[in-house]
Amino acid sequence: MEIEMISFGKIAEFINNQKIEVDGIADTNAFKQYLENQFPALKDMKYKLALNKNIVQENTEITNNATIAIMPPFSGG
Repeated sequence: MEIEMISFGKIAEFINNQKIEVDGIADTNAFKQYLENQFPALKDMKYKLALNKNIVQENTEITNNATIAIMPPFSGG
């Protein structure tokens, strides 16, 4: 499965935008576990995921060629 990762803000300092080829990641919970294993700094941060431009509110299935944005907390303004 190919996933494009896009990161923003402080998270972009240690995760470059990239395409990854991974197997065994079927949903966003598994993807978060993968991220935190690859980038331990995320374990201590609050962040949100957006799957194909939709903010993830609950565990969601990931399909091949998905785009996932990893975003730090933000406030309106």
